[in-house]
Amino acid sequence: MIHARIATAAPEMRRPAARPDTRRRELTPSAATERRPAAADDLAVVDLTDAPDWDARLADVPGANLYAARPWGTYKGRLNWSVRRVAVRDGQGRDLAFVQYQVRRVGFARFVLAQGCPVLTEAGAARAEATLSAFRDHLALRPFDLLGVNFHEFQHNEAVPALLALGFVPVVSARHHTLELDLTRDIETIEAGLDSKWRRNLAKAKRNPDLETLILTDPDARLAAFDTFAGMYAALQARKGFSNTLNPQAYRDIAACDPRLVILELRENGTPIMVRIAHRAAERWTDFFAASNERARATNAAALSVWTLIEQAKAEGCPVYDLGGIDPAGNRGVFDFKRGVSRRAVQSTPLWLHGRNRLVRSTAAALLAQR
Repeated sequence: MIHARIATAAPEMRRPAARPDTRRRELTPSAATERRPAAADDLAVVDLTDAPDWDARLADVPGANLYAARPWGTYKGRLNWSVRRVAVRDGQGRDLAFVQYQVRRVGFARFVLAQGCPVLTEAGAARAEATLSAFRDHLALRPFDLLGVNFHEFQHNEAVPALLALGFVPVVSARHHTLELDLTRDIETIEAGLDSKWRRNLAKAKRNPDLETLILTDPDARLAAFDTFAGMYAALQARKGFSNTLNPQAYRDIAACDPRLVILELRENGTPIMVRIAHRAAERWTDFFAASNERARATNAAALSVWTLIEQAKAEGCPVYDLGGIDPAGNRGVFDFKRGVSRRAVQSTPLWLHGRNRLVRSTAAALLAQR
């Protein structure tokens, strides 16, 4: 067993609680404005876009995740999305759901996207259909507008029949598949279950005295590591010719300060050769991004970096490590590497699409399914 050294040059960044407290915080009157949807007379949609305690309130809910948090909204705002944050409340003032949604205009139409949400509270799960209906009605969609809900694996089971009842259609493409590793077993069993070649490469990396793994907590060190990652990532894109929606320049300062991101730097004789970033949540860690140079390949750094994060997720009590998606047809090498860790292939949560005009909705769904 090998553990990453957690750098503590500055006070450690606050981690999201492994088992969130469900206490409710009171909202100051100045932080909210209300609009009552006609479809649910006892529910209200409360605008919390400027509420300073959004992340604190969100952290109280077990399904909280990076995509629903303010830092991700700040990032998407830099990419020219209009970002709003709302809560759905019942007549007793209880929070039923938290939604951070993004709006982009395309001609005379709007595309509204909710990532990682709606995050349903326990009370909201019991009234999922009414809660999601209130959010949908709040948007006042026009005939050519589209609403997309992408839970990014943080989909509450009660949300599925609610979305179907409200006329959302699931859009599934080849991209909507991933590999999951069960972390509820002991770490020795998990390691024994690795592919034999993968396990040998990991053993070589563990024995290499020149390699060091660090999980960075100091914001300045994280910022420097992210810049290292961005340079390596750009070189990787140029070499392999792939595209990605990540904008490193717009995300760098956000990533450095967001405790939901785990930034691991792997060094050879003190020189960074690989940076791997994971999304930390109570119920799932997800391999987010990674970039490296040629020395990383020569030293089996990829195996060591993944295994270090698996150990850390296990140590923090997380039950699932998501290897971050697979593309066997388009990127066989990465798929084979990930399959060395787990062969448990699962379909990711789909993009749920809704529109008042069925033809517009069906056409968009067909196009998105081919991506």
